[in-house]
Amino acid sequence: MHVARAKRLWTLSELHGLPEDGNKYELIHGELFVTPAPTFNHETVGARLTRLLDRYVEENNLGFVYHPRAVVRVGKHSEVEPDLMVRQPPRSRNQAWEDAPTPILIVEIESPTTRRRDRLYKRNFYAEVGIPEYWIVDSDDRTIHVVRLGHDDSVATETLTWHPDGAQLPLEFRLDDVFGPHHVIEPT
Repeated sequence: MHVARAKRLWTLSELHGLPEDGNKYELIHGELFVTPAPTFNHETVGARLTRLLDRYVEENNLGFVYHPRAVVRVGKHSEVEPDLMVRQPPRSRNQAWEDAPTPILIVEIESPTTRRRDRLYKRNFYAEVGIPEYWIVDSDDRTIHVVRLGHDDSVATETLTWHPDGAQLPLEFRLDDVFGPHHVIEPT
């Protein structure tokens, strides 16, 4: 007879007790997700997006662009480290992550090991916690999947426009500025 076993739920204290081994550990509703160290391309795409977002975020007084090790924490069983997020700074130096302002934008740069997590688990989690906009960056397809609360999803293939609440003008950029120029390989 086959008996289904209950899924083990992890806690934040267990998460924080895991080794510093170069992997990224995250919890969504107690489920542990492990991601290996990012690739050079992953970090290059993140650096390009930071360059595009940073000045705009500053000019519109939207807060800061945060990178991994900055977290979104909800309750005792959920803590994720987005690749990038835009949020207001903490109100005090000693503010806990669970009391930090809700990010207005979260960006995940997907890889083959994170595709399902980014498109399903994190997408649902970010919607649950009220993230107004979530971008899933696909370097292989050179697209950005845009998830906006209360709107149909869209896929940017050439340009992307972001106009968050509080900004006077939208940010518009070409995806070539994120992924780099197309390289055409001539047949031999």
